[in-house]
Amino acid sequence: MAFETFYVPFFPYTAYLLATNPSTLLSSRTTRCSFTLFDQYCRSMPFAQVVLGPPGSGKTTYCNGMQQFLQANGRDVAVVNMDPANEQLPYVADVDVSDLVCLENVMEEMDLGPNGGLVYCMNYIDVNFDWLDKKLATLQDKYVLFDFPGQVELYTNENSVHSILHKLQKSRYRLAVVHLVDAHHCTDSSKFVSVVMLSLSSMVRLELPHINVLSKMDLMQQYGKTAFNLDFYTDVLDLRYLLDRLDEPDDADDEQQISLEPRHSTIPHSRLAERFRLMNEALINVIEDFSLVSFLPVQIEDPATLQKLIAAVDKANGFVFTGVDFQTAVVKDYAFGDQRAPDVQEKYVDQ
Repeated sequence: MAFETFYVPFFPYTAYLLATNPSTLLSSRTTRCSFTLFDQYCRSMPFAQVVLGPPGSGKTTYCNGMQQFLQANGRDVAVVNMDPANEQLPYVADVDVSDLVCLENVMEEMDLGPNGGLVYCMNYIDVNFDWLDKKLATLQDKYVLFDFPGQVELYTNENSVHSILHKLQKSRYRLAVVHLVDAHHCTDSSKFVSVVMLSLSSMVRLELPHINVLSKMDLMQQYGKTAFNLDFYTDVLDLRYLLDRLDEPDDADDEQQISLEPRHSTIPHSRLAERFRLMNEALINVIEDFSLVSFLPVQIEDPATLQKLIAAVDKANGFVFTGVDFQTAVVKDYAFGDQRAPDVQEKYVDQ
């Protein structure tokens, strides 16, 4: 029997499992449809990356580089600027929310600061989602990159971004979050625990397929050496080893007194360090209880790291299943599965 006549369910993950086991695929008799219908079903749903991350993590640069890379490889890509404060764009935005609401005008008219104004803008976009939906309809079947703002409170405390993403899903978008954090945080134990916690919070809060990325790998050496090899950080292995690294710089001055404003009271530095250690230990317990976070190292000018990231994102949002040759699509997905961090370690960390 030709592969084109196989029957597969609609859901990409189930289809993936069945495609790797043809005997199971042939014997499946419930909720079946032809592969042709499955392919048409997938193609009728636009696919997108939701690009998130703290301010300065390289989201806009990532969108620009990713658009160029995907277009060079034959994929029709559109970029949507979802940040009303992002005025200097290196790419041509196919849709720009600044045409709907401008942060500068909001700050002036509502007498708000930058963060408060941005929260207002995102809520305004949420309320006026019909405007965005009509703009997106003009993109037809393009692969979309959504360039979101980086303020953390939009994802941890506010519901506007979560609501916008939910409405995009209702508009049949197949989404995968690409969450960027600076790779140089690996050189500071407490900062790395913080960014892992931030990534975990976004994953739990947004409830979408999630790819965490260590960006700007080329700048890593400028901030010092890492305590462990890169795969320790990308795989988020036993973070308890980082606890012993927290107070290393303070060993020489344990008796130092630290002034605490505004009461001007003092506590022994050793006590402060112990509290800091206990706090990080509690955060590590939460991270290990969920055991969800891992990272892919990416350098935007390095096609090899981009290709691995694209393979992971395509698997997460289901794009890998839309190829005309379904078997080839699965093989391509497997081709990058075993490539981990050692080559990136050699290229960017061990120089």
